[in-house]
Amino acid sequence: MAATLAGTRPLAPAARRPRGHGLFACVLALAAALRVLVMLGYDTAQLYWYDSFTYLDTAVHLRPQAAFHPAGYSWFLWALRPFHSVELVAGLQHAMGLGIGVMIYALLRRRSLPGWGAALATVPVLFDPSFLRLEHAVLSDLQVIFLITAALVVLMWRHAPSGAPRGWPGVPSARAAAVAGLLLALAGLTRTAAVPLLALAAGWLVLRRAPWRRVAALVLAGALPLAAYAGWYAQHHGRFALSGSDGVALWARTMTFADCSVIKPPPAEAPLCPNGTVADAASEYVWAPGASLNRLPGDRFAHNDLARSFALRAIAAQPLDYLREVARDTSLAFTWSPVPHPRRMSPSTTFPRGSWPLPEQQALVAKVRSEYDPGIHGMSSVEPYASILAAYPYPWFLHGTVFGVLLLAGGLGSAGRRRAALLPWATAAFLLLAPVAALDFDHRYVLPAIPFACVSAALAVAGAVTGRATGAATGARTRRFPGLTFRRLTSLRKNT
Repeated sequence: MAATLAGTRPLAPAARRPRGHGLFACVLALAAALRVLVMLGYDTAQLYWYDSFTYLDTAVHLRPQAAFHPAGYSWFLWALRPFHSVELVAGLQHAMGLGIGVMIYALLRRRSLPGWGAALATVPVLFDPSFLRLEHAVLSDLQVIFLITAALVVLMWRHAPSGAPRGWPGVPSARAAAVAGLLLALAGLTRTAAVPLLALAAGWLVLRRAPWRRVAALVLAGALPLAAYAGWYAQHHGRFALSGSDGVALWARTMTFADCSVIKPPPAEAPLCPNGTVADAASEYVWAPGASLNRLPGDRFAHNDLARSFALRAIAAQPLDYLREVARDTSLAFTWSPVPHPRRMSPSTTFPRGSWPLPEQQALVAKVRSEYDPGIHGMSSVEPYASILAAYPYPWFLHGTVFGVLLLAGGLGSAGRRRAALLPWATAAFLLLAPVAALDFDHRYVLPAIPFACVSAALAVAGAVTGRATGAATGARTRRFPGLTFRRLTSLRKNT
């Protein structure tokens, strides 16, 4: 019987995986060379007012900010503080960018994709100038992408053999689930928009019929750091939360459609109604001096709870208007050519030349310079490297329209029986929609979704090809052994 059934035995994952990584080694070498060129092409890291300086200030004083930024990225900056170099920060972030590409490639090869297919899926994160500019800036975005990628690799590393029935143990161990939960918690403490990914991952484990202990390990390992941080935040700001800006952000989102004759807010919230100030993007209302929130006494973030209450009331009263605004802004991610949003921003997938001085009139600039890196200064491009970078071609439609195609392919692949693409696709969709739903669309906020859209599309295409091959093989087995299911064949193989 063993000899008879040998021809029906599914190949082990290691046997199915193709060998050879030469193509990706070349891709990775080119990506590394491009990053070296970026380091040579600019004389320092890019610092943005006011995000970069608040991150650096938090790294020095290790206290949670009251407004937008949790402290996760600042902990990374704190670890590098002894070196007093924002250039080192950029260099390590470039290495993290390469690491994201390696993780994506390793996961896809683990999932039996050919070398060329796995390497192709890494091209956006390794070669899109927008990603390299994130790596070269003192911003939290790159760390968020790195942590979420690592979490997904840990969750998806184990998988069922080809042709296995539903419920086959292709789920992570309890230890791996706990590691993934911790990584997702760190991502949430780097950017609060990533916190719901913990629930998304737990739901994926439930769909995979994972033992409850593994689901519990993921949830506990993720929830405990978040709760501890919220307690730390409460010690400083008197409120059990991760940040103090969620209500302000959601209020700004509603300013593009809110109609108080429909909402009928109570007297305490009525001052937050639109007052005639018009901005070309929802996020602009946070900072517009004439906006109703900014005319209230005190700091805008002091009214965070009131702003949240008004925003939730507005969404409940005008749900279709809210969904229309979210859908309209999200569609800007898929255009063939870039659409400025807000108009003062100029999106591009190129490397700029010039100089970008710091706002020296701001006291925080001098404070950070004295406490973190005395050499902090405005960034300038360096010739001849800047001219080489400026000539680097990367078409926008790969960043926009093709991204939409990848999302569509991943969504279709998520609907299949095996649902191999479900987790990365759901992650990509959430990372794209959440910032728009909570505040506004920003081309920079699209970037975290792109690597996971690539992974989901690659898995979807590979799953479709494998599914056809598996169907043909299953049909052949059924014809040779009528009445034997895959489970029965496996049981017979073990017993013999």
